[in-house]
Amino acid sequence: MQRQTRSMERSNSMKRGKRSLDDEGDEQQPQQSERKRPALASVIVEALKMDSLQKLCSSLEPILRRVVSEEVERALAKLGPARIAGRSSPKLIEGSDGRNLQLHFKSRLSLPIFTGGKVEGEQGAAIHIVLVDANKGHVVTDGPESSVKLDVLVLEGDFNNEDKDGWTSEEFESHVVKEREGKRPLLTGDLQVTLKEGVGTLGELTFTDNSSWIRSRKFRLGLKVASGYCEGIRIRELKTEAFTVKDHRGEFDVNIQAVERWRTQKRSLSKCTMYIQQQVRGEGN
Repeated sequence: MQRQTRSMERSNSMKRGKRSLDDEGDEQQPQQSERKRPALASVIVEALKMDSLQKLCSSLEPILRRVVSEEVERALAKLGPARIAGRSSPKLIEGSDGRNLQLHFKSRLSLPIFTGGKVEGEQGAAIHIVLVDANKGHVVTDGPESSVKLDVLVLEGDFNNEDKDGWTSEEFESHVVKEREGKRPLLTGDLQVTLKEGVGTLGELTFTDNSSWIRSRKFRLGLKVASGYCEGIRIRELKTEAFTVKDHRGEFDVNIQAVERWRTQKRSLSKCTMYIQQQVRGEGN
C-alpha cells in the first residue's frame, strides 16, 4: 500500500514538472517571435535607403558620362598611327602640302532612331569625331585645322552607296536633305561641333521628321567644315551609315527592352510596398 502511494506521488510530480516546462516554452515563443520581427522604423529606413541610392545613381550618370567623354577625347588625341582609322586609309587627292585630311567617327549610332528622341552612340555613349591625316594615320592635334568648327547636316541615305574612296564637296552638298515644305527644321539641337586638338563630340541632336518621304527612305548624318574655316584646305567630309528614322508613335511597338525594364521596376516596387505593409501589420498585432 505504501509502495503504491509513493509511486502515485512520483507520477504526479513528473506531470507537474512537464506542465511547468510546457508553460515556460509557450511564454518564450512570443518573446522570440517578438525579437525576430523588425521594427517599423528600421523597415522604413531600409526602404528610404534603396530609394536614395537609385536617385544618387540617376544624378551621377550625366556627370560620369561627361567625365568619360573628356577622357576619351584626350585618349583619342594621343593615339598613334593606324589605330585611328581602324582600317587602311582610302586614297584621296592630296592637298598641296602633301596631307590627306579626313574626318572620322569613333562611335556608332544607337539604332533605331525616333523623331523627338536624342541621337546617341551605342549604349548611350557620346559620339566622337576626329580629324586624321590619312597619309600618316594619326590625329591632327595642332595647326588651324585642329580647331575648326563643323556643321552637322542630314544627307540622303543613298549618298555614296558604292562606298567610294572619296567624293567632291559638290557631290556632298548635292545630297544634303532639307525639311519638307511647311515643316520644322529636319534636325534640331547643337548643329555645330568645335574640334579641340583634332577631337570633337556631337551635342544633343533630335530629328523632327521621319525618313519615309525621301527616295531612299533613309538618312545619314554628315559633317563638313563650317564656312570661313580653313579655306583653300581640303578636309574630307564625314558621313554615318544609312539609317531609318521612325515616327515616335511606333516607338512603343519596338522598344520592348524599355517596357521590360519598367515592368521589372514596377514589380520590385510592389514587392517592397507589400513587405512594408506586412511588417506594419505584424507590428500592429
